[in-house]
This record gives sequence, C-alpha cells and structure tokens, in this order.
Amino acid sequence: MKLLSIAQIRHYWHYFKMDTPLFLLIMVLSGFGLVVLYSASACSMQTIYKQVFHFVLAIGAMLIIAQIPPYQLRRFSPYLMLFGIFLLILVLIFGSSSGGAQRWLNLGFIRFQPSEIMKVIVPIAIASILSEKTLPPKPLPVFLSIVAIISIVILIAKQPDLGTSLLIGASGFYVLFFSGIRVQILKNNWLNFALISSIITSGAYVAWNYLLMGYQKKRILTLIDPSSDPLGSGYHILQSKIAIGSGGLVGKGLEQGSQSQLNFLPEHATDFIFAVIAEELGFMGVIFLFTLYGLIIYRLLVISFQSEDNFSKLLGASLTLIFFTYIFVNVGMVSGLLPVVGVPLPLISYGGSSLITLMSSFGIIMAIRKHKTPRYLQN
Repeated sequence: MKLLSIAQIRHYWHYFKMDTPLFLLIMVLSGFGLVVLYSASACSMQTIYKQVFHFVLAIGAMLIIAQIPPYQLRRFSPYLMLFGIFLLILVLIFGSSSGGAQRWLNLGFIRFQPSEIMKVIVPIAIASILSEKTLPPKPLPVFLSIVAIISIVILIAKQPDLGTSLLIGASGFYVLFFSGIRVQILKNNWLNFALISSIITSGAYVAWNYLLMGYQKKRILTLIDPSSDPLGSGYHILQSKIAIGSGGLVGKGLEQGSQSQLNFLPEHATDFIFAVIAEELGFMGVIFLFTLYGLIIYRLLVISFQSEDNFSKLLGASLTLIFFTYIFVNVGMVSGLLPVVGVPLPLISYGGSSLITLMSSFGIIMAIRKHKTPRYLQN
C-alpha cells in the first residue's frame, strides 16, 4: 500500500478547509479531556469509547460544515430559523420527557435536543438580519432581531430549560453587540442609565414573582447561602468547593481525588468535571486548561476579524463569545459564583449533542477562514 506524500497530505488537508492551528488546539484539549474523563468516570473504558465515538461524529460534522461557504449559510438563514422554530414547537407538542422536562424529540433511531442546534442557528439568523446593510444597523433590523431572539427564548424556556434559553438569548444579543448598536434612548446619559436600571429592576421583579419556578428560585437562594441546605440543594456547590479547594498547587493526582472517586461530587463526569480537574491536577492543571481555552479563543477571534464581510465578522465573533460564555458559566457555577444551570465544560465534559454543536460552530469559523466571499456580497 503506497503511503501519501507530505505534499499530497497538505493538498487534502487544504481541500477539507481545516485551519491547522485551531484544529491542533482542539485536538490537544480534547485529548486532555479524555484523560480527565477517564479518571472522573472511575477508569470506565466504556465511557471513553462512547466519548471517542461522540468526537468522531463531532469532527465529521465540523469537516462537513467547513465545506459550506458562509454566504450560503447567510442565504439559507431564514429557512434555518423557521426549521428550528418548527422543531421547538414539535418538542412542546410531541417531545419526550425526562427529569420533569420536555426537551427531546424521539425519532426512534435517534433522540436529540432541538435547542442544541439553535445555539448555532440563532447567531446565523441574527447576523444575516443585521448585515443586510452597513453597520451599525438601522432600527428595523434591530427590532426584528430582538423579536426573533425573544421568541426563541420563550419557546425553550417553556420546556422548561431556563439556562439554555438564556444562553441562546445571549448568543443573539452578542451579534447585536458586535454590530455596534447604540442604546441611546434619551439625550442625557444619566437619564439613560436610570431608565435602563429601572427596566432591569422591574424585569427582575416580574421574573422572580411570575416567571421563575420554585426550583429555579431555590437555585438562586442556594447560590447566596449553600450552607442553608447542605444535604439538599446546597450539596452540589459545597462538595464542588471542597474538591476545588483541596487540589492545592499540583493536585492529588489522577484517580486520587477523594470527592470524585468516592462519589461525594455529583455529576463529576459531566457538569462538575472542572472540580475533578482542580482536585486531581490542582492549580497547574487549571492553568493548563485555561491556557488552551485562551489560545483557542484568540485563534477564533483572529479568524473572525480577518474575514471579508460583515456577516462573517458578526457570526464568527458571536460564536467565539458563546464558546467563552459556556466556559465562564460552567466554571462559575462549579465554583459557586453562579447558579447551577447544567452547562457542560466545552470539549471536556461527557456528552454528544453539545459536543457536536460546538464542533459545528468551529466548522463555521473554519469555513470563514478558508472560503472567499464573492465581491458583490462583501459589505
């Protein structure tokens, strides 16, 4: 069997539109995640095999999406948004339930969560709306974008999945932020500040008294004082803090963490896997993790801001900020700085659907890097 030459390998690599620095960083972080997951799952090879299978599917999705020119995503964005809304409505009507939530569609051969694909569809659709003309956008596109974002957030919150709905809402508002919209409602800056503060305060009051469910209120109260219910709602946070604090500088070593290995730490292979890293690899392991995340975010931003058109810039930058948000929220909730909302640690936590969604967003950004935008579509 004849081996491929280096020149042929480079040709095929370029053909698949892969950005080498970004791909290598993703692979290094994913390999690190598998090592941590092996320890967190009590050396379960079955868990590792399943996660490797998830990675294979996710990389396949990334390769496929990297072949799609961004202007084609822009062209089909209205249909993608309508398709996503249709799936969310189907979930509310026919969705399968688990743990008191109706978030999944069961097609027999596959069971998936439509809200996951909205993490990619919403930024694509909002970036398309706002990049039709020159930036900053006019009031009408901004209004349409806000209506679309709020509609999606309400549909997902009804499942109920408040955490995902807020994160997807944030993904849409990130596009608004990068588009350069102004929030100058009144001429005086102090009056603007007072008005916005009043709106936020009123919104918080309405949400607490009329929108949030009992368990959601309990999560917020637990964040303020987890010791008030140490064996109930505060158990997750307290055990996580113990694990993080006991890791020290270099940690206890893989498979040596008392909180995770003795099952004191709940969900230690999924949502709370950051606590495993801190306990078993210590501060140095956390710094290594954050360094890899920082390098990936830097590369994503470089690709986004070097793109040729407004749509690609808005989409790439917003997807990058979404990636950062998931890191921030997961680390914040595991550390007791944010309420527990069930957000996995990107490329580390066990799971398939969120991993495929994340790799798909990387594929979009690689497409931005490798595909040239037709001149008539450049803003």
